Amino acid sequence: MKPIDFRSDTVTKPTPAMRRAMAEAEVGDDVYGEDPTVNRLEQRVAERLGLEAALFVPSGTQSNQLAMGLHCRPADEVITEAGSHIVQYEGGAVSALWGIQPLMLPGERGLLTPAQVAEAVRGENIHAPRSRLLSLENTHNKGGGTVWPLERFRAVVEVARKAGLAVHLDGARLFNAEVATGTPASAWAKLADTTSVCFSKGLGAPVGSALVGSAALIREARRLRKRLGGGMRQAGLLAAAALYALEHHVERLAEDHAHTRRLAAGLAELSGVKVEPSQVETNILLVEFTRPASEMVSRLASLGVLLNATGAHTARLVCHLDISAADIDEALSRIRRALES
Repeated sequence: MKPIDFRSDTVTKPTPAMRRAMAEAEVGDDVYGEDPTVNRLEQRVAERLGLEAALFVPSGTQSNQLAMGLHCRPADEVITEAGSHIVQYEGGAVSALWGIQPLMLPGERGLLTPAQVAEAVRGENIHAPRSRLLSLENTHNKGGGTVWPLERFRAVVEVARKAGLAVHLDGARLFNAEVATGTPASAWAKLADTTSVCFSKGLGAPVGSALVGSAALIREARRLRKRLGGGMRQAGLLAAAALYALEHHVERLAEDHAHTRRLAAGLAELSGVKVEPSQVETNILLVEFTRPASEMVSRLASLGVLLNATGAHTARLVCHLDISAADIDEALSRIRRALES
């Protein structure tokens, strides 16, 4: 029985063409700035997002944390949505690495309002931390792959600017937002000081993210990357996969979005599971089971369908490069069997 893995879009395997690109990559020592493939990737990403410079890093967590270190000092505060990746999935790094205090605001499927941000910014007070950074996530993972409408994003950023805050965009799945809306990724990235994008999620590369921003910020980020142990050597082997993904796997994200809608529509017809097909915007689907989610995850695993529980009765399914339309139909058949047993 072929496993159908909905746990994340990070579980993909490199395609044969991507493996060839890796094998044939021209390499050098990236810490010396001498890896031509890394340099080409960084230039291409910066151009794509309409910014001056980019830095290739091993992971999205490191990319986000470099931004935290760039914009904040110990005892500063970062304002973010309560379900954001920087506070939910990065091991407490904002506090452990930088001494930053997160202020977590409840969002609407991961999105904040200008009024929320304005109210959250602290005035100067010796008893309080300084509000220093606003960090936003697009698409929003825990929100169910929610895309920030550009004008709402712009309005929230304007509030932060007026308050003197820097802005970081966690754009791990920013290209999903681009493909879903037709709005260039650069439209969001140009509004932020720094933007993180990931190659190992929807784009299907085995490793890597990039931090993008001004030349001055990226120079300092390179220093912080070294401090965190992220100075790689012949990293062109990895950058080649990321470069291939950027050049060949962005437009195909539309297939993942279509598969997710198809999955949602099929699940909506089954009893024992609740889903909102109208809320599917990209490649992430949130579902609610009448049975405990842990039980359903176990039942489905025995049938070769893998997914992650996110709460007592809730779970997340993510479509990606290695899931086909036929896999969606087969998964629906197996899920029906699990619900009926």
